[in-house]
Amino acid sequence: MATAETNRELSAELHKVLLENENIARVLNSITQLAVEHLSVDRRVLCGIVLHRPRKNMVVASSSDEAQHMDEVQAGFDEGPCLEAQRTNTLIRVPDVRFETRWPNYMNEVRDQGLRSVLAVPLGLESTASAAMNFYAVEPGAFSDEDGDAALRYADVASVVVGIALRIATHAEEAEDRRLAMESRTTIDLAAGIIMGQNRCSQDEAMRILKSASNHRNIKLRVLAEQIIASAGRGPASTNFEP
Repeated sequence: MATAETNRELSAELHKVLLENENIARVLNSITQLAVEHLSVDRRVLCGIVLHRPRKNMVVASSSDEAQHMDEVQAGFDEGPCLEAQRTNTLIRVPDVRFETRWPNYMNEVRDQGLRSVLAVPLGLESTASAAMNFYAVEPGAFSDEDGDAALRYADVASVVVGIALRIATHAEEAEDRRLAMESRTTIDLAAGIIMGQNRCSQDEAMRILKSASNHRNIKLRVLAEQIIASAGRGPASTNFEP
């Protein structure tokens, strides 16, 4: 059984991961590497994480290329123990994939890769995102009840780190979205100004012309605005953020 000191050491290692990595994908990859170090006692274990965020692409992280492939295949089939653990928030154990009848498409791929045991553990995230860790081994019956308990303990600590990384990523993405929106607004306003000068019309009329042309040509408003600015010989637009 893990001691309080062991848990503190694990927590320190995982928080160091958070400090040393700049994006969510790298954080997850580092977490899988640490998981393998903590759970590969007397056998080779592969580890992967599948993270799903609303309106975002699914993120697959792994401790190796082989684990990466297995979880990418699982995500492609949209079935498998890791996704099941993620969706049901329960630990999933497959003692021997040769006799597993759930997720048939994915299990066929696991068998073909020579893997025999699978253990999937959910990560508890206090957000709309969901995630789970997947462990693979080549031996049948590789993951005991004690291994499941150890994986759950690891997941408890890792969940905190992933939750923090998600909040940081969300703030960064929102800031980037605002920056891009401001730049797009600047480009559109400049294009509207050119149209006003060329047609001697109001800003409202210039915007109507711009939107009508965008719809007629079936291109984005910002792209059309960039073309108008370029054709006027003014070069690309930029937004000045200086006070």
